[in-house]
Amino acid sequence: MELNRQHGASAWLTTLPVQNEGYTLNKQCFVDLIRIRYGWALQRTPSHCECGTPFSLEHALTCKKGGFVSMRHNEIRDFIANQLSKVCRDVQKEPTLQPLVGTETLPKSTNTSREARLDVSARGFWVTGQKAFFDVRVFNPLAKRYATQDPTRSYVVNENDRKREYNERVLQTEHGSFTPLVFAATGGTGRECLKFIKRLSDMISNKERSRYSETVSWFFRKLNFMLIRAIHTCFRGSRTTQNFSSAIYDVGVTEALTNIRQ
Repeated sequence: MELNRQHGASAWLTTLPVQNEGYTLNKQCFVDLIRIRYGWALQRTPSHCECGTPFSLEHALTCKKGGFVSMRHNEIRDFIANQLSKVCRDVQKEPTLQPLVGTETLPKSTNTSREARLDVSARGFWVTGQKAFFDVRVFNPLAKRYATQDPTRSYVVNENDRKREYNERVLQTEHGSFTPLVFAATGGTGRECLKFIKRLSDMISNKERSRYSETVSWFFRKLNFMLIRAIHTCFRGSRTTQNFSSAIYDVGVTEALTNIRQ
């Protein structure tokens, strides 16, 4: 219930099913989300995941087999980059950070890799002419790591993790700003992410001459539906490694060769 009370986590329940906006859910998805919301047992679930671990909702939201965790992250990254491109210049996805020259004094926790990159960058978001970097993280609030933590504290922990890794490097080498955009898989948003959404909604509403309240509400709804669909995909999606298309093709080729030989 604490997770359900997080800002933006319940937007899908109060949204009309407008198909053009993607606000529609099928019957199974809706029933599963209601059960997850109230902590009820989910029906017709496998006993084990394809990775061999006993299957549970907690495991489904974390298991990287099948690529669903990456899909969840990438969809939000692409959406944010698209919205930033409406009001900012020089918007890039996965920009590589400038290499270190050896004169910087950075904390030991800083990522010093030459291949280090963040999710999105945009010029002129917080300060005119300055480059702002953003990193998206979607964490599983049902994981054991956060089981004994207050949900609000879980967002802060994830924000601090990303800051320790990238904040000083961005400040010293890029002379820009760094903002971690932390989302819970159940639909909530972190404190800094909330400020980002409000700032971006204000910029978009001013440019498009729309109401701020409508813009920020639309923003939260779009993000919320992305996250809840991702929950359902992680839970109901198939993680099997079998390639059915190639298997069918191989069977067809075998039958053809058999007929030729006969």
